[in-house]
Amino acid sequence: MNTRDQQTKLEQAARKRLKDFHALDSDADRLAHFYRAWASSYELDVGRGGYCGPMIVAELAGAVQTAYLETQRAAIAILDAGCGTGLVGVELERLGFRLIDGIDLTEEMAEQARQTRVYRHVRGAVDLNAPLSDYSSASYDLTVCCGVFTLGHVRPDALRELARVTRPNGFIIASTRKSYAETACFEDEARRLQDAGVLVTAQCLKDGKYIKKDVAHYWVFQVTHKANAPTEKRL
Repeated sequence: MNTRDQQTKLEQAARKRLKDFHALDSDADRLAHFYRAWASSYELDVGRGGYCGPMIVAELAGAVQTAYLETQRAAIAILDAGCGTGLVGVELERLGFRLIDGIDLTEEMAEQARQTRVYRHVRGAVDLNAPLSDYSSASYDLTVCCGVFTLGHVRPDALRELARVTRPNGFIIASTRKSYAETACFEDEARRLQDAGVLVTAQCLKDGKYIKKDVAHYWVFQVTHKANAPTEKRL
């Protein structure tokens, strides 16, 4: 097999993995199995796909800090929810953020994130479709979530728990693939939380660059004091 054939085969395999992960039905066991196997080649695959979501989410975090938060970047506490191999963390560190914690569903992906050495702490085996029981309310100034609200992965109601761990007047910055936003009714969940006084939609940048042949919406939510009230356990 020549080099071109090998490259074509690798690209086809990467496209298949990117397609398959949309059919995982938010099942934690299936998702974990899938990402354990993908961890070693994840960055190469998404790189071939032109994945620019992490850079955009980090740049939005920088803009929010500049415009709204008096604390210097190096002292801003950030939760990277669904950190994967650490692509967002690397971009945040490049922009001057230093207090970055990461959580991910699998230990394999979390270990890749640790190897970047840009995180203060990274924890694996954290299911974002369940309560973040090990994390106190109002723990972070910013919560970022990139590539997580996508088909077959994390449900829109996880947004409520991300708001809880973010301090009042802090911000959540999240990407949603356009296909997910339309199919999973993410905007309806955001509106419900806004009506409940949990958060305010500060900005939604629609149809932004994300990955080749697909776009995403980028959301900036400001969290209110009501977000840190105890909530019932999600099923």
